[in-house]
Amino acid sequence: MVEESKTRNFLTQKKAGILIPLFSIYSKNSFGVADFSDLKLAIDWVKEAGSSILQLLPMNEMGPVFCPYDSVSSFALEPAYISLLGLPIPKDKSVKRQIENLKRSLTLDRAHYDYSVKEEKIRILREIFLMQADSGLDGLLRFKDENAYWLSDFSLFKVLKAFYNGLPWYEWSQEYRKRDKKSLEDFSKQHIDEIGFEEWVQWQLYRQFKEAKEYARGKNILLKGDLPILVSKDSSDVWAHPEFFKLEFVAGAPPDMYCAKGQRWGMPTYDWGKIEESGYRYLKEKLKYAQNFYDILRIDHVVGLFRIWSIPFNELPENKGLNGFFDPQDESLWQGQGRRILKVMLDNSDIFLCAEDLGVIPRVCTDTLKELSIPGNDVQRWVKDWNVSHNFLDKKEYRFISVTMLSTHDTTNWAAWWENEAGTVDEALFIRKCSDHRGIGFKRVKDKLFNLTLSKHGRLRWKDNIDSLDKLLKELSFSPGFAQDKQEAIPKEHLLDFIDLWENSFHEKEKLWKVLGLGGLMREKCDSQIMEAVLNFVLGTNSIFCINNIFDLLYPAGILKGDPYEYRINTPGTVSKDNWSLKVPISLEDLLKHKITRDIRNLVSESGRI
Repeated sequence: MVEESKTRNFLTQKKAGILIPLFSIYSKNSFGVADFSDLKLAIDWVKEAGSSILQLLPMNEMGPVFCPYDSVSSFALEPAYISLLGLPIPKDKSVKRQIENLKRSLTLDRAHYDYSVKEEKIRILREIFLMQADSGLDGLLRFKDENAYWLSDFSLFKVLKAFYNGLPWYEWSQEYRKRDKKSLEDFSKQHIDEIGFEEWVQWQLYRQFKEAKEYARGKNILLKGDLPILVSKDSSDVWAHPEFFKLEFVAGAPPDMYCAKGQRWGMPTYDWGKIEESGYRYLKEKLKYAQNFYDILRIDHVVGLFRIWSIPFNELPENKGLNGFFDPQDESLWQGQGRRILKVMLDNSDIFLCAEDLGVIPRVCTDTLKELSIPGNDVQRWVKDWNVSHNFLDKKEYRFISVTMLSTHDTTNWAAWWENEAGTVDEALFIRKCSDHRGIGFKRVKDKLFNLTLSKHGRLRWKDNIDSLDKLLKELSFSPGFAQDKQEAIPKEHLLDFIDLWENSFHEKEKLWKVLGLGGLMREKCDSQIMEAVLNFVLGTNSIFCINNIFDLLYPAGILKGDPYEYRINTPGTVSKDNWSLKVPISLEDLLKHKITRDIRNLVSESGRI
């Protein structure tokens, strides 16, 4: 009954929202990046922009590569987001001076966030803790009691990791690696203050995030969180519950038209059988903690609950996702496993669930999401009739129970897609397809098939004159060396991969131009008119939610200078200081007064979304 009521409440009125990574924004009071105090200003901006949902990326504590989807805990919050000014500051002038000096030393308008501020914040936090350790003790004790399932393990994990100078837990001494009870008890007694500090930091983060949630509620803004499907191997979760993970494998994704070798994410896969035997408590506790902060929760890579691409841990990293398999390997088990897990989530939380269902999704996943009224994702550039017309769908053909958007944190923004990727194929994928067909030499066909002037960033744009299957096949099907070095036609049935690539990418821009109702000649460069047209389109779709990335929404204002390709939150399969650090080049205070905020509000209002 609760589940049905919750679903009815969220599916009765179309809503608009904005995805805002907290590391991407700042206020004039920020310490280099937004914190939980600044989150309130972001809530104000979302309200002024006529929207009702603020979506965040995962807020869990991140590891050394600062990836929110590769966290050191499924529970603990990221200390970089703590508001120093929101803490009970001691009267000691030296601490106040350190806070002021830190703030002055940080440049707010840099293109990317420097995560080194996290260590500076933690240093100051330790001093505040030592001076205020007894302040609000009742609240801290209550927090520890309510979160006993994960908090003590996490705090001990953090202190042990510091004791071993950052080494992963699987390289610690055996008594700690294997969690010998007596050894851990002795260590805890010897490091009681350090463990207490970690608990205190998480309590302060909890209080600040909870306060922001109440502020959002007062503004009628819904907070949407993100539940990563996986957790780092070097995490407190895996250390505390290794039985829940298959440590001999890592998760990833199989090869597709966007990633020629697939992807290797590196996190271990779950042993859902063991989690089920435990009554799913691990999963239930994650949801219990998340509902302190969120009204809506996005389930990352939901298809992984049904089956996940599993790669042997010892597989060569350069092979990425090439040599994996789906787990479970028996396809008949997929639907039962995924449905059981989703039902546990629905039955044990007050949060409204959405799901990231992008990529190649088996029918059992799509059908289950529809049956349980869990909205999936519809990313405009991929919402097509892939099999018959190969055209973009009209806005009336979008799924009602879905979240529509122009881009995701793992893609280029829409303007960059339009200028660099629409009408193209991935060069690495095309080369691999050629090598799979020994009669096709990539160097021979490259100049014949592709406009190299318009091919950038590893993408190949089709030549306009390759405007029929006959012309495509003519260039591909004759090649010296196909059979015993004799010139011989390659049978059409051997070229189906190439045909599929061409049918779904040739003249994409021209097709979308028509669907958007834009007049005149199609333009290669994105501009405010094109961007407003596509924003109007997605806001007008049939989808119950339309949630767009802040970088897409700001594009028409000219705030984002230079090549839009540079404004990317994350490039999958890469480790870079530019990942998970991209910042909006305008403060929240200035954004609240900017004309673009009124323009977004007008677009949302015209769409009928509240």
